[in-house]
Amino acid sequence: MNAGYLVLAGVLLAGPAVSSDAIQQMFDEYRQQGVTTMNAQAGKALWEREFPNKGDGQLRSCTICHGDRPENPGKHARTGKLIEPMAASVNGKRFSDPRKIRKWFKRNCKWTLGRECSAQEQADILVFLSSQ
Repeated sequence: MNAGYLVLAGVLLAGPAVSSDAIQQMFDEYRQQGVTTMNAQAGKALWEREFPNKGDGQLRSCTICHGDRPENPGKHARTGKLIEPMAASVNGKRFSDPRKIRKWFKRNCKWTLGRECSAQEQADILVFLSSQ
């Protein structure tokens, strides 16, 4: 094998390793908060579930902005801004920083569910998105 191939292989492997570390750190935090199981099917169901907005009664779900398929780009409901895919397999940078993961869960859960997501809900959604 030539040296160029080895360097390229190292670069390709670097992204998912960082993402996996951050995801693993989040899973460890969820376990410390009492989560004993993480279920991708429950995460998918929550991803697709509609919640009535308390202000205007409009239904909201993760899919409104992120789409039905996490491996595809989404579009912000209000601004129309492109949202990069949520699936870890397509967007390795998506889950590379636990601080950003916490920030976006807090913000998006409040908008969608009208409250913060529980540790269980976050764990289920994260295992669903990391399996896509």
